[in-house]
Amino acid sequence: MMGELREREPLSRHTSWRVGGPARRFYRPSDAADLAAFLARLDPQEPLLWLGLGSNLLVDDAGFPGTVIQTQACLTRLERRGATGIYAESGVSCAKVARFAARHDLVGCEFLAGIPGTMGGALAMNAGAWGGETWAHVVSVRTIDRVGRIRERVPGDFSIGYREVLGPPGEWFLDVELELEPGDGKAGMARIRALLDRRAQTQPVGLPSCGSVFRNPPGDHAARLIEAEGLKGHRIGGAQVSEKHANFIINTGEASAADIRELIDLVQRRVEDATGVRLVPEVKQIAGEQP
Repeated sequence: MMGELREREPLSRHTSWRVGGPARRFYRPSDAADLAAFLARLDPQEPLLWLGLGSNLLVDDAGFPGTVIQTQACLTRLERRGATGIYAESGVSCAKVARFAARHDLVGCEFLAGIPGTMGGALAMNAGAWGGETWAHVVSVRTIDRVGRIRERVPGDFSIGYREVLGPPGEWFLDVELELEPGDGKAGMARIRALLDRRAQTQPVGLPSCGSVFRNPPGDHAARLIEAEGLKGHRIGGAQVSEKHANFIINTGEASAADIRELIDLVQRRVEDATGVRLVPEVKQIAGEQP
């Protein structure tokens, strides 16, 4: 079965910041086999952008001059594997994996409930929250390259660090098998609820943002450094440093990608001038040009 292909699709509809111009082409595959066939037919020079929930992405107002492949809502298989394993395709939301594990009396990945993205994105950046990290539980992954070849890989094939994963170039994550611990699923679900309550109390949940904008520098917190410079509430156009959590930038309703990028640059500059610390963005910034 063929997937769905659109032209000039506004990416503001698919990013959590609600900004971004149109993609020249936008493809939603029907399954992994369809994705492989689509990639095999694609011009090898075509720029590619992989998109899950769009929560860690800042797409230029001019859009993306190539093909966007959306995995969310299509690559969504989620299964139990053996006694303590879980298999998830890259389009499954992290929160869904956390709840699925708890329902099957598996523990260790409750932190995933606080990651506002898909497993593909979590694998690509070693997403983490509240002391947990994605790759601590990875047994194996499958990747797909731009001509549709699928490979099985193990953690040893990647260099894995804090919010960074380096692997074979030109490959993207297709699915993952996680290994967890047997435990009390009801207690796991209670931890998930507690983590989500804490998130709601400390983060601007429900407002358009990308999650945390900057990595925490060694031995410190980006939010503390930003707040110390009096930047909570600082605004450029429709982009604002959250008054609830300084490491979040929210779209107040009328922000452009340019507003957000300018505010990111200002925060970096002010913190570095004051402390000498250069904050590193977690968010992936996609430069655009008119297709």
